[in-house]
Amino acid sequence: MKILLTGASGNIGSHTLPQLVGRGHQVRCFARLSTVNRRLARQWAPEAEVAWGDVTDPNAVARAVDGVDTVIHLAAMIPPLADEHSDRARETNVGGTANVVAACLAQPTAPRLLFSSTFDVHGITLDRPPPRHEDDPLMATNPYTSHKIECESMIRASGLNWAIFRLADVPILSVREPHPIMFEIGLDNRIESLHADDAGLAIANALEQPEVWDRVLFIGGGPSCQLTYREYLTRMLAAMGVEPLPDDAFSSARYATDWLDTRESERLLRYQRHTFEDIAEAVAASLGWKRRLVPLATPLARAAILRLSPYYRARARLHRTGRTMPRPARPGPGVGSGS
Repeated sequence: MKILLTGASGNIGSHTLPQLVGRGHQVRCFARLSTVNRRLARQWAPEAEVAWGDVTDPNAVARAVDGVDTVIHLAAMIPPLADEHSDRARETNVGGTANVVAACLAQPTAPRLLFSSTFDVHGITLDRPPPRHEDDPLMATNPYTSHKIECESMIRASGLNWAIFRLADVPILSVREPHPIMFEIGLDNRIESLHADDAGLAIANALEQPEVWDRVLFIGGGPSCQLTYREYLTRMLAAMGVEPLPDDAFSSARYATDWLDTRESERLLRYQRHTFEDIAEAVAASLGWKRRLVPLATPLARAAILRLSPYYRARARLHRTGRTMPRPARPGPGVGSGS
């Protein structure tokens, strides 16, 4: 099967590509020309072809789609960048998807389109009993979720043979730079994770499963990957040797995350191979030889992470002046899926 994979260099795409080439598919990776992607392209060859371009360029997308049987569209700008650059994110997420749809429809035989969306499109649901279901109401909470909802509607109305996968949180399986957005999620929020290898497996299996097409499915890690944000963050930090962070460093905001009903997707795709413990262990293993330095570095790392929290900094200032500050309780935007 001839497949176009957009976002091949991303977190999910990089775990999907090996699954596809391992099954003998002819894969064309669509990627922006950059130093990093040029280096990655040397790793993709000779198993995969590379088509250079940007999803915002309709001509480049049309060339990339030409002659393929299936398009797996993973390319997207996710939070926090999508929140910080909402106009550019819309051009990539909505405009890019429109270009992909148009290119598919222009083919003599339109290819199938598998689109990666996010579980965040259901909005803030902490006040409802879990799990969420695919037919629950949709509610945008930030530019990214607004884009995904619009793209889903566009694809469903396109006349193409489509599948929409609403992915749970897919952590990068390595140590990553912390960002202040991590403190905007209330610690009592529910969150479900998905191992990146399992995401890739679900996508590859979908190509061989007729029942997933023209359907929306949740793709998540299942019960072993369902935690509170407090548990999630504590265990991820522990994997890097960092002690838990104080509660008052975090907003108490409800967030657009929840646990998912993935029984149907697991029945069809048989992809849930990993637990959250496997995710944490993969992050720890990514440290390699640096793990020997963890006891020395973690106090400094923990202090550096805490300095990113606006709540912790504000309380530290008030503590120095002898005043107190109430914990914030404001609604927050949804998180990205890691697409």
